[in-house]
Amino acid sequence: MTQVHAQLRRDTHLLGRMDDTTVLLHRNALVPWFILVPATQITEFLALPAALRARVLDESARTGEFVQQYFGSPKINFAAIGNIVPQLHLHVVGRDPADACWPNPIWGHLTESAEYSPAEVDAIVAAMTTDWALLPAV
Repeated sequence: MTQVHAQLRRDTHLLGRMDDTTVLLHRNALVPWFILVPATQITEFLALPAALRARVLDESARTGEFVQQYFGSPKINFAAIGNIVPQLHLHVVGRDPADACWPNPIWGHLTESAEYSPAEVDAIVAAMTTDWALLPAV
């Protein structure tokens, strides 16, 4: 599994690994916020070799579909922002007009927080593993 930057480890739950990315879930449960960390030392998404970029983009799209179905999010925000954490990581965030900071971006506007319970994290992993086959069965 890819070594995940310390800041990402502090901010997330480790869910597992797809073929080319480590899958993380942001600890703040106010919005469904997944972070995918590609298995590469390259720090810029657009600098990835074309084949890897396509596979990582596919895993991101599949994660977005999962977020829309599992959480009922009508909108997906997708970004590769690495100004603080230099390791390449991709944000897949479910958005809804009823969420905590709509219509503003979550960065800098998500001022409240709520934690996922261990059971909620387990249920998300189970759904990603069993129902969606995004994560390999352990």
